[in-house]
Amino acid sequence: MQEENMSTKVYVGNLSYSITKDKLTQLFSEYGKITEAVVISDKYSGRSKGFGFVTFADDESAKKAIEAMDGKEIEGREIKVNEARPLEARQ
Repeated sequence: MQEENMSTKVYVGNLSYSITKDKLTQLFSEYGKITEAVVISDKYSGRSKGFGFVTFADDESAKKAIEAMDGKEIEGREIKVNEARPLEARQ
């Protein structure tokens, strides 16, 4: 399995629950080529958990998106955007 470069993957938090994968792609596409966008949802209810991830084709695009979008108000909520960190093992 190919390991993803974490610096091209961006965490997007405090999203409105109405934001979809397509809307997330649309919001971030002006900063560069997106290879994947995902909104995390509850596995039982299917409702958005209010955060997601956007993976860019290159580091430069990811950095531009973080600088431009962190703290920006989207649908009445100030979103948090930063470099995604690897999932830590639960204890």
